Amino acid sequence: MHWLAMNSIALLALMFTGFFAGVVLPAVWSSRPARRRAATAVLTQVLRALRHRL
Repeated sequence: MHWLAMNSIALLALMFTGFFAGVVLPAVWSSRPARRRAATAVLTQVLRALRHRL
């Protein structure tokens, strides 16, 4: 059972890192306005979905 908890933690960390690198960073630091708008739209949708679940 211990390996299951470790795998879950590793999977969550990987998902967070992928989300951060793929959505949050482009929304903040991209020099392309279209990329910033797209990343901001995705981030907004994710935050709305999380807000409704909590």
